[in-house]
Amino acid sequence: MTDQNNIAAPLPTPTLHAENGVLTLESLSLPQIAEQYGTPTYVYSRAALTSAFDAWKQALSGRKALVCYAVKANSNLGVLSVFAQLGAGFDIVSGGELARVLAAGGRADRVVFSGVGKTRSEMRQALLAGIRCFNVESATELERLDAVAAELGKTAPIALRVNPNVDPKTHPYISTGLKDNKFGVAFADAQSLYRRAATLPNLHIAGIACHIGSQLLDPAPVAEAAQKVADLVDRLAADGIVLEHIDLGGGLGIRYRDEAPPSVAQYLAPLLKVFEGRKEELCFEPGRSLVGNAGLLLTRIEYLKPGETKNFAIVDAAMNDLARPALYDAWHEVVEVVERDVATQTYDIVGPICESGDFLARGRELAAAEGDLLAILSAGAYGMTMSSNYNTRPRAAEVIVDGKQSHLVRERESVSALFADEKPLS
Repeated sequence: MTDQNNIAAPLPTPTLHAENGVLTLESLSLPQIAEQYGTPTYVYSRAALTSAFDAWKQALSGRKALVCYAVKANSNLGVLSVFAQLGAGFDIVSGGELARVLAAGGRADRVVFSGVGKTRSEMRQALLAGIRCFNVESATELERLDAVAAELGKTAPIALRVNPNVDPKTHPYISTGLKDNKFGVAFADAQSLYRRAATLPNLHIAGIACHIGSQLLDPAPVAEAAQKVADLVDRLAADGIVLEHIDLGGGLGIRYRDEAPPSVAQYLAPLLKVFEGRKEELCFEPGRSLVGNAGLLLTRIEYLKPGETKNFAIVDAAMNDLARPALYDAWHEVVEVVERDVATQTYDIVGPICESGDFLARGRELAAAEGDLLAILSAGAYGMTMSSNYNTRPRAAEVIVDGKQSHLVRERESVSALFADEKPLS
């Protein structure tokens, strides 16, 4: 069995730890949670969420700054409410995410709206709610937003999301700052677009935004992008366009396997140096670094199936519950929940979905038996938000552990609910 005194490294100690051979999150054992809520279930630690957010606040202490949680990482109302109570802002990419933020108690005036495809109805929704800023990502969007604001008799606060063409050195699917990515406006076009925005009567130029990618482990590319943004801000000021805030995005990575991400303070240090002595408010949009290692996916082994070339541990979670391994070939640490005195064998951990790509982990050493529980770690980000109902599978329950208490923050779906809005032909 994996050494359970060491497997908790991805989660803040003592959030996840072993007690007498049983994995425990805060003060609740994972078998207790499985017995009460079933499996598969996403389980989050409120203490870990709070600790992760506090690290950003402490690193920015003494600076005029706003931390806007990237809702796409995990949009559960329970998670959002924790961050709202901590004073977070929110980075959204859809009208649905805005509705979630408001339902969770978040403040509209702390919301920034990113994304390349904002619809007119989403713009109206955000303007009527009174959000802090639209991060505009194209010239056409700029014109559309001005027109929608005029229809409502509103003034839309905007920032242009600029694309600095900096290589973030991350997975190509989560790189967003290169010139061949769909995000942002070309850096060479940004100054002329700001000049155009200054002529549009229903827009208020509030800031500038830049986000180069996710799961960043080296602050150097972000600092390079920050310097390019700072130089552009100075050129805009020379044009008489003075900005109120500079949004440097998120992207700080976490440990999934053997990565060595910098601390929040280490990540921010070179960025803050670029903007030392400046008066603009700094905004950041972390997602994965706030929730990734605050959650796990609890699943149960249904079958152990030996094969000619490999063994399979078939569990009740699947690629519809956690898409990252199938989508990115992503690594998630998998550990036994209860220490068992059985022989260790190598398994591919797979789900019941009818796809060869339905795997959660490959080539893992487990000392386990049928019916045992497994914890898939570092699953708090892009787990539930990317889940689906493929094979008509109800999505998992979600639970937040708070000390000795647990809160069901999303009930497990029922099969009947999956087709409640469908109608057969007579």
